[in-house]
Amino acid sequence: MRLSYFFEDLDNVLQKDPAARSRFEVLTCYPGLHAIWLHRLAHFLWASGWGPLRWLGRFVGLFSRWLTGIEIHPGAQVGRRVFIDHGMGVVIGETAEIGDDCTIYQGVTLGGTSLTKGAKRHPSLEQGVVVGAGAKVLGPFRVGAHARIGSNAVVVKAVPPGASVVGIPARQVDASEGIAMADTADEETFTAYGVTREFKDPIDVLLHQMMEDMRRQQRRIQELEARAAPAAKSAAPNAEND
Repeated sequence: MRLSYFFEDLDNVLQKDPAARSRFEVLTCYPGLHAIWLHRLAHFLWASGWGPLRWLGRFVGLFSRWLTGIEIHPGAQVGRRVFIDHGMGVVIGETAEIGDDCTIYQGVTLGGTSLTKGAKRHPSLEQGVVVGAGAKVLGPFRVGAHARIGSNAVVVKAVPPGASVVGIPARQVDASEGIAMADTADEETFTAYGVTREFKDPIDVLLHQMMEDMRRQQRRIQELEARAAPAAKSAAPNAEND
């Protein structure tokens, strides 16, 4: 690992986590960072292709899991400045790919849905993706650059660049932002846990629209009944005389 990578990892945490106060605190107290560093060693051993070194890579990964609570298969490809915040319960599969500047929170799974050996089974996260706590990203598809996955979402299909997805199964919101989000992404657009106050579940929006339509129709029915009531009263005596 290059020394420059070491310091940029520390500074990346300081930038993204307001609770971090110093490089020394980050160095000693952030298990997500320890897991990334141990993974780089494990991946180096795994990439050798030699059986004993591959076993050693798996053992380093096991030690990292015991130490940090984060499980990263040594075959996974992890980019620069990747931040695993809190980290407990994170699972990253063998064929997963994580681009530069991605942020992953606790309880996230980058998992596979196939049992075929040697095949691409796990997702690929492009640059700057944020995956909220508890989210499950399952399958061999791509999550576009600077996409945001809300906490506890279950993603089973590709996510466009700059999109935000929430829910089970995950649905896209803020579609108007689209790729513009990816074009303007920087530290000011970083969204912790992959959500913002403006997030609105599309199903929730649809249900509220339906309820408002029902209220509007009910008011219209009441207006029509009120207009028809005098005519009904005047017609009643005429019917009796007949």
